[in-house]
Amino acid sequence: MSQRPAAPEPLSAPVFDSHCHLDIMVGNRQASSGDPVAQAAQAAEASVRSILSEARAVGVTRLVTIGYDLASSRWNAEVAAEQEGVYAGVAIHPNEAHEATPEALAEIERLARRPQVRAVGETGLDYYRDWAGKDDQHASFRAHIEIAKRTGKALVIHDREAHDDVLRVLAEEGAPDRVVFHSFSGDAEMAKKCAEAGYFMSFSGPVTYKNAAYLREAARTAPQELMLVETDAPYLPPVPYRGKPNAPYLVPLTLRCLAEVKGVHPDELCAAISANGVTVFGEW
Repeated sequence: MSQRPAAPEPLSAPVFDSHCHLDIMVGNRQASSGDPVAQAAQAAEASVRSILSEARAVGVTRLVTIGYDLASSRWNAEVAAEQEGVYAGVAIHPNEAHEATPEALAEIERLARRPQVRAVGETGLDYYRDWAGKDDQHASFRAHIEIAKRTGKALVIHDREAHDDVLRVLAEEGAPDRVVFHSFSGDAEMAKKCAEAGYFMSFSGPVTYKNAAYLREAARTAPQELMLVETDAPYLPPVPYRGKPNAPYLVPLTLRCLAEVKGVHPDELCAAISANGVTVFGEW
């Protein structure tokens, strides 16, 4: 990727990126072609270290790298085992729900039991794309909820134009102790419902977009003790870098927007989000 954004002014208090995709950022999606996963992770070690170094230079000291299929879940689990300050999430993405076979789900559960894997996700429902049918998505989502409960790991949810059904399935299945709505996309009313259920809301670059006043209102509504911040890198870069590659070092731009919306000093929000991260993902 070219024309990388300049580094923002460093934060004066540490925070972490609750959701990114290191494998995509370093170009290791080829891990799905059959290359040994550990080998692929080792080959990307220098690039991962560079991403972490850039992030730490602006106060983003840790990150969670998220899987979306078996290959990426294996890769991210390997990187988390090798790199200090990195945790992983493992899952079959709702857009790939047709791949959530019993065998694949059993492998996700085995990966989720690794000590550096702290989340089952991203899983959930996506009604924006039709890459997988609703029946497959619902079955996969329910299976991932059960894996999160059996393994005691946080559940990280992808919810795109499916708010009511996501909330309904969680209620029907019985939600795990810790639930995160990644790249929160609901309005203030949705934020109230999540808060009432004790679900965490992770805000990403779109909260900074001019046409996303509803997201800022949702962030204003969300209790500080249930908020996280993320990049979803390499996707969803914050203003002023829409259309550019995203990376964990751009978290400060989204964090400062959230602090302004909440009417608090960025240091206060950093401290709250860092504490929330321990609640959700455990001690680093």
